[in-house]
Amino acid sequence: MLKTYDVANIRCEGCASTIKKALSEHFGNSVEIDLSVMPRKVTVDLTDSSQEELLIATLRKLGYPLINDELSGIEGAVMKGKSFVSCAVGKFNPTKEKQ
Repeated sequence: MLKTYDVANIRCEGCASTIKKALSEHFGNSVEIDLSVMPRKVTVDLTDSSQEELLIATLRKLGYPLINDELSGIEGAVMKGKSFVSCAVGKFNPTKEKQ
């Protein structure tokens, strides 16, 4: 089932590249990221509900929490810092296909 999530801290193709690469390990090529809207939207084909937790945990690990995640000031700052690093990595190691 296709599910779409509003995700924070996604700014550019570098961010999208990092997210797609990390999520493709678990979700294959079903990951779509819409950079034309705010907040940014990540759409994934989930085969079962347990995959949602994995998706959310993977996004947070990279510094891209869901918009509705309640983060303290420190957690929010840490997430932004992680997302800057993930973005830079994505710019230097883009996915093969253009988002």
